[in-house]
Amino acid sequence: MSKTPFSDLRSSIVPGSRGFVIPTGKGTMRYATHLIGSLQEILRSNLTIQIIYAGDDDFPPEDCEKLQSRFSEVQFLDILSVMSDTTVQLATGGWAIKAFAALYAPFEQVILSDADSVFVQVPEKLFLDSSYEATGALLFHDRLIWQHAFADRHEWWKSQIHEPSAMLNKSLVWTEDYAEEGDSGVVVLDKSRLDVLMGMLHVAWQNTYEVREEVTYKLTYGDKETWWFGLELSGSSYAFEKHYGSMIGWFKEMVDDVAQRICSFVIGHVDVRDDLIWYNGGLLKNKKVDPKEYGLPTHTLVDGKWEKGSDRTQMSCMVGENVKPLSRDMSWILSSSINLAQELDKEFGFV
Repeated sequence: MSKTPFSDLRSSIVPGSRGFVIPTGKGTMRYATHLIGSLQEILRSNLTIQIIYAGDDDFPPEDCEKLQSRFSEVQFLDILSVMSDTTVQLATGGWAIKAFAALYAPFEQVILSDADSVFVQVPEKLFLDSSYEATGALLFHDRLIWQHAFADRHEWWKSQIHEPSAMLNKSLVWTEDYAEEGDSGVVVLDKSRLDVLMGMLHVAWQNTYEVREEVTYKLTYGDKETWWFGLELSGSSYAFEKHYGSMIGWFKEMVDDVAQRICSFVIGHVDVRDDLIWYNGGLLKNKKVDPKEYGLPTHTLVDGKWEKGSDRTQMSCMVGENVKPLSRDMSWILSSSINLAQELDKEFGFV
């Protein structure tokens, strides 16, 4: 057991390096394959990609070999080879691995992504976001929904945060009592900044077994609120995207002369120019309902009013006036990514 775990961690980070990290297990390998294919072969991203998993039961060696033989440049890290699983229980921890993956990946600047994220621009562009350059941490917002619900969650946050940062004071979750702040499908972090690295330690602690079982995952959904909360409580600088989660989906109907209703199963995120850059949920239309049906979205909408589907089988919608058809470039990227995903499904025997 090392007597200097923090300095060991810092010395394992390669100065000046940047990478794209995907925590993956056998249950999400299919989506990771789609994401890697799209990043490397459609978007032509140059970032090193690393798959991080928690032991051979989580991601069997034969799956690693299959993935490696198709995408030879991808790196693999078994998180249990660099840390003990006793207090964290990542092998059975689901989302909890994400914070540790960001910490233990060897890259100085990390884009941490869920396996089912979909990019429509090269992810490297996230490093150029001015708010990321200023703070060293870029987070994304969830949907703006469920105002005045989940009182216990808000009471807990308020009991912990006595002097909110300028970033938190802009939050509609903090100031207007909405329920969901973060979409942790993508998180961008610069570990060369000590305040960010210290904040990441707090995030990771919130995802250890006892803390997540007793508090974090009880009061909020999985890891998603631990990111801003850990950075905030550590006094670390961080930035959120300007808008709450956006809509990318399909036109349903006109609501009145100007407003339209656009619906889907996913949440979109836009760049500094308000152009879509990524969305969560995968290329399938609804992976919970039909493992074979892909959906090519047609429209985006930013800052409309969310209408949440009643359960995972029902689309959520957004109503607003600022509806844009998907650009030709983005339609090409998504249709090419879907075609490649279908080829990979056959190649790997996923369906």
